[in-house]
This record gives sequence, structure tokens and C-alpha cells, in this order.
Amino acid sequence: MRRFRQPAGVGRVSRGSGAQLVTAADVRDWDPGDGRISTPSAARAPVWSADVPVRPPAALPPLAPDRGPPAPDWAEVVEHFREGLIVCDADGVVRQLSPVAERLLPEVTVGELLAASGVAGLRTPPVGGEFGHRGRRLRVREVPLSAARSCHYVEDVTESVTRADALLAERARSAFLAVVGEKLGNPLHPDRAAAAVVRLAVPALAEVAVLVLAPRSGRARWWRAARTDDETPSVDSGVLDAVDLPAAIDEGLAGGEPHTLDWLVEQAVEAGWLPGLDAVDVSVRVVPLPGRDLPAGALLVARRSARYYDEADVDLVRAFAARAGAALTTAVLYRDQAEVADTLQASLLPVEPAEVPGVQWGTAYRPAQAGLRIGGDFYGSHRLPDGGAVFFLGDVSGKGVEAAVFTGQLRQCLQALHRVESHPARLLRLLNDALLETTLAHGQGRFATMVLGVVRPRRDGGLTLAMSGGGHLPPLVLRSSGEVETVALRGMLIGVVPDPRIGEVTVELAPGETCLLYSDGVTEARGGRRGDEQFGADRLLHALGGCHRMPAPALAERVEQVTCDWLAHGDHDDIAVLALRATGPQSRPARHLHAVPTLPETTRPRP
Repeated sequence: MRRFRQPAGVGRVSRGSGAQLVTAADVRDWDPGDGRISTPSAARAPVWSADVPVRPPAALPPLAPDRGPPAPDWAEVVEHFREGLIVCDADGVVRQLSPVAERLLPEVTVGELLAASGVAGLRTPPVGGEFGHRGRRLRVREVPLSAARSCHYVEDVTESVTRADALLAERARSAFLAVVGEKLGNPLHPDRAAAAVVRLAVPALAEVAVLVLAPRSGRARWWRAARTDDETPSVDSGVLDAVDLPAAIDEGLAGGEPHTLDWLVEQAVEAGWLPGLDAVDVSVRVVPLPGRDLPAGALLVARRSARYYDEADVDLVRAFAARAGAALTTAVLYRDQAEVADTLQASLLPVEPAEVPGVQWGTAYRPAQAGLRIGGDFYGSHRLPDGGAVFFLGDVSGKGVEAAVFTGQLRQCLQALHRVESHPARLLRLLNDALLETTLAHGQGRFATMVLGVVRPRRDGGLTLAMSGGGHLPPLVLRSSGEVETVALRGMLIGVVPDPRIGEVTVELAPGETCLLYSDGVTEARGGRRGDEQFGADRLLHALGGCHRMPAPALAERVEQVTCDWLAHGDHDDIAVLALRATGPQSRPARHLHAVPTLPETTRPRP
């Protein structure tokens, strides 16, 4: 017998017959399932030795049956598939139907055309493969099989679609509320905040939104936004008497949330509150806007019943109302505080000096904190019964609001004390005693510097100034000759010791001459080329050279201007200037336009 080579991967050859044994795994791909073994493909055929001819398939021995349990039935295999299976032949007749498919699509019957089932999603596959059927969401995909057959895989995706829709809706609500928080965080005026609330509610929450603020003095402000053809809603507003508000709005303003709103719809439509909507086909909700103690207002939202407010919509409206209420409460609180601050600021601002015959006043004031408009420098005057006037300019310790409050106290004291004492030195001592009592009572430790004087006109048109000093900078006098004199006036701080030393001096002004009082914000202004050099008294004297013909208002503004030029927009202390000019017996109204001399080199601002 001739020997042959055993191919790789092939079992042993029987000694008796010389035939090769082929396992079931080797022919599993060939088996058609009817018990016959088909001819293996060239790829699966064993490679025989060149010395031994290839045997025909008929010579192969039959396979031994597989050991183990029999193969499961097809229906048993596909019964637990998540997808239902519908197998159709080339003519579109249903040949196989899995239990899941029977449950999802009871209209489909084995032996009938699939198109005759009446399921639209099977006749024409929808875009994306999903369609609705019997209240469920199904996804179908068609897979071609051999012999022109096809298999439809049908899956119930209702729960996953519901979860995805809920997630998308939650994301949309979160994004909307984030935009609401951003938009409502800016307006600090109730009117602008209210307009923003109704504008944001349309069309995200409603086709018409009406906001009614809590009534004040028996009147209620309202804002309304209505959907238009373009993207921007129309917004209008008005005022109603509180007694004319509907009961549902009153309930919302009281913090309640009314549920029966049919009568409100009719009333609102008749009153013209809901443009573009009718009383038959509309859904309405009213929610309160939370405030500090009571609701800040009530919000009415309305839209057509095709978009009925479900529980998720109501929750979104409530979340929106909470943010709107917080924004309105903040805006109202800011408005109230601003009104109080404006009133207090107006009472603390320096008052223009009282008119006195023969005296022309000039003032300039620039607080260190421009946004507050108030500071620690002050000036003013009070008329005396004899035709003269008490005038003063001072500077208190500190800056900002606390210093401004202290200046207000000083001015109130002077306004009361000048009625019982007009002598400058004695008046300063009375003021010193009052400040000491305030310091002991409140423990503030405040003090002030001040020049206080009494001006009286003379028959020749000149002025007599009797001045006392309390630790302040010396006054300057601009003579008609152009000379600038420094008045030797000394004294101790006011409000520090019980019996301070008060300086006294008398100055005579001829017609056309001016006395200038100023605070240390002028001389201690830091600037120049290096930015840290003080303006100083010498530069001030040079800046006043040639200004003796200036009216008092122009002179005060000039001092302020040269000081600010020296600062070059840097930080500074409070600046206050008070000028008194003797106008003479027949004075003309002062005009600001006047020749201004060129600044000396030492007073020019840094480049």
C-alpha cells in the first residue's frame, strides 16, 4: 500500500480503511440542516498529498451524531429577544413571527401580506425608524435575507424615548432658568425688572403674560407681554386701582395660588388683558412672586389649550416666579435705599451761601469719592439780623459717608448756635463744647478744622471780615493791586480739648478785593511729574497771581481746576473752596468769562 502525507489539522487516518476522519466542527458550515453533507468549499477542503488523489465526497463516511441535548426550537430561541422578528418571503408574505412581535403588533398574521396588516410604520419605514403604535413608541429596521427574503426587527423604545424626552426637557428648563437668572440679575429698577419678567415669560411660558406688582397707596402697577409675529413680544404697562383687581390676582398677591380660573379667563378677556386669545380655548395659571414678607406681585400666564399647563409646566412657572420675585424684591429694596440715600445726600451736600448785599460768593466742591457726592469738607453761611452773615469753611477727620454725617452735625450745630452767638471766637468755643459732648456720648473721636467769620458791608462798598481759626489753613486775600496776602490766623483743632486756643483776626476788603478760604485737599493734592509731589501753598499763591479781577465764582472754579490739573486724575482728598468778593455799592452781575493768566511753570500739570 502506498503511503500518503497526513494534512495538517486533519485527524488520524484509520489503519483498516485508510480514510481520513473529519470532525463535526470541520463540516458545520457545510451542513444544510437536513442531515446531508454538502460538498465542502475549496477553502474548507483538506489539502491532500500530491501522491494520493483526492477522494470524491461520496467516499466520505457519515458523521456520527453530536452528543448532548438536541438543538432548541427556533421559537424558543427568539422568544427572549428584546426585539420582535417578522420574517417575510420574497412576496412580502409573513412566514415567521416571534412572540415579542405578536405582542407588539397583533395586526400582523402569519401567512398574510405584511402590507395588509395596516401598520403604517411597516409599509413605509419612517425617518429614524421610529413610529407610534397603540400608545407605544416602536423602532423598526429591515434586514435583507437570502432568497429575496427579509426580516423586520421591531423594538419597543417607549421608556427610553420617554427618559430621553424628559432629560431634554429638563435641560431646556435648566437652560431657560439660567437665562432668566442672568437677565434678571442686572435690572436694579422695579420698572425695568418688571418689564424684563414679562418679556422673558413670552413665548417660553405663555402667549400672554401679565405681572401685577403689590399695590402701593391703593394703586397697582401692571406689565403685560403678548406674543407677536416676530420674535420680540410687545410690552405695555399701566396702573389700576387695587379695588379693581380680579379676585384671583388678589389671591396671588396674598400668596395663594388659585386653581379655578374659568371665570378669571372670561373677565380677563373682556377687560382686554389677553390680546389674541378668547375665553373658550385658553389655559391660564396665576402664581405669586415671593418677596420679603409679602409677595412682590402676582404673575398671570395664558396660552391656548393646545398647550395645556401640566404639572411640569406649572413647576417651571413656579421656578420662574421665584426668580422673578427675588429680582423684583431686590430692585424695590435698591430703589427704596436709593431714595433714602438721595434724601440724606441732599441734606448733607454743601448749601450755597446766603445772599448778602455787597458780597459776591464763589464756591467749588469736589468730594474724594465722586460717586457719593458727599465728603468731609463743608462750607456755608447764615444771614444775621443786622445785615451781615456768618460764613465758614472746614474739614472734618475721615472721608466718605461717616465724614459727611459729621459735617451734617456741624452744620446743624452752627445753624442753631449762630442765633444766640454771632462773635466768631465765642461761636467756635460753643461749637467745640457741642462736639465734645457728641464725642463723649457716641465715642466717635471726631474733630474738625475750621475758619469761621462774620462779614459786614461798609458804606464805601467794602467789607469787614472778623474771622476766627480752629487749626485750619490761613485765608488768602487778593488785593486790587494784584498782590496775594496770607492772613496770619492760627488756632487749635475743634472738638479735641475743652478750652482750645482760638485765633482771631480782622480783615478789611476794599471794593473789588477777595478773600479766599480753601481746604487741605488743595494744598495737599499729590501730582506733578513724579505723581507724588504736593501742590503746596506756594503753587497756590502763584496760581492766584493776576486773578484779582476775577469774579468770586470764577476764582473758586480756577482754584479747583488748577488743583485737578495737578492731580492728573489721581486720588485726592475732599476739595472745598469759598471766595468772598467785595462788589462795591453799584455792582454788576458777575460773569464767568474773564481773562485767565498763564500758569507759572511751577503750577503747570505734569505732561
